[in-house]
Amino acid sequence: MAHLLVVESWVGSMSRLLPRAIREGGHEFTFLTRDLHHYLRSAPEGTAHPLLGARNVITADTNDTEALLPQVERLQAVFGFDGVITACDYYLSTVARIAGRLGLPAASPEAVRNACRKDATRRVLADAGVPGPRFAVHGEWAGIARAAQEIGYPLVVKPVDLCAGMYVRLVEDEEQLSSAVRAMADFPVNARGQRRPPEVLLEELLDGPEVSVETVSHAGAVHVAGVTDKSIGGAPAFIETGHMFPAALSAADTEAAEQTALGALKALGLTEGTVAHTEIKLTSAGPRVVEVNPRPAGNRITELIRHVTGIDLAAAFVDVSLGRAPDLRRTDTGLRSAAIGFLVTQTPGTLEALGGGRLRNLPEVLEVQLAEPGKQVKAAGSNNEYLGHVMAGDTEGTGARERVEALLDEVRSGLVIR
Repeated sequence: MAHLLVVESWVGSMSRLLPRAIREGGHEFTFLTRDLHHYLRSAPEGTAHPLLGARNVITADTNDTEALLPQVERLQAVFGFDGVITACDYYLSTVARIAGRLGLPAASPEAVRNACRKDATRRVLADAGVPGPRFAVHGEWAGIARAAQEIGYPLVVKPVDLCAGMYVRLVEDEEQLSSAVRAMADFPVNARGQRRPPEVLLEELLDGPEVSVETVSHAGAVHVAGVTDKSIGGAPAFIETGHMFPAALSAADTEAAEQTALGALKALGLTEGTVAHTEIKLTSAGPRVVEVNPRPAGNRITELIRHVTGIDLAAAFVDVSLGRAPDLRRTDTGLRSAAIGFLVTQTPGTLEALGGGRLRNLPEVLEVQLAEPGKQVKAAGSNNEYLGHVMAGDTEGTGARERVEALLDEVRSGLVIR
């Protein structure tokens, strides 16, 4: 049995998957947080709260890394942690520094820091010759406006540090750019109480479909678990409305996406102790890196992969965080594809009703999670405003996406917001 230090986790789909993986691996964990009430307010529905499985719950200021490191050293002397882990983007760099301080398995703090900062990722990949969009980074309006003219409209503007598509916008002109930049400036502190950097990232708008490459790094080798496709909606926002695994691509496109992701991970130095989710655009000029995330994919992508291949990326995440070789053997699950679709609306108000009452009884349906009537709804601007999801599988081929879309249509048919 190993003992993991878990720092500020329980967000999104990992709120259930990570504690399950720790428990099923025969391990235990100590949970470290600055605000226990944050988790008591957001307990996962339908399951026991993850903190009930913790050996210890300890409070410390996880936002002050310099003060935290000596505190964690004292905890290590008492508890003897075998690894440290988080599923929250905003603490990935903190965990890498803790691992470095305690001599525990992990990617280097520099590699994780560069992957977590979108502007640093762009610079590192550009220096290494890994293909990406033309870009510019500025913190002042004069530089932002000038760079936008040089890149050319339409373009994409995004914060350098946030996740879930927050404040990522397509802008067609300087007026829209100004509005997007002001919106970012009006959000100076993230959801975890961390002050945000003022820099703004401007990127060339890329054509073509977007996919993600899911990988596991251990002992200097990077293993590809597969390629997932992505559908986007909610313009001018970039909201993920669905995914399918495996992506319905040609062998050549799959190989190009995988090799581009591997090049990005090598350039960043993410070849040890990492499960990564690398987003790639398959443009008319070839594959281009969108983002590199040094943690397992969100939006239940890890579950799509598990349903089709039997590979459990949450378990692999635990293994590599302990310095152990992950089990990446594929098994025949009977499914050839699995897809998820998210219910998104641009209509604010109070949710009164949804359709799709029969969905849970259909054999091809793997998961259904829908908001309850009475929920206050706002127009979706990121991946944080879903009203639920439907996941389904296909035993014949890559028909899972079409099936999910048909099922979501049933849900939308009964959608009432007033």
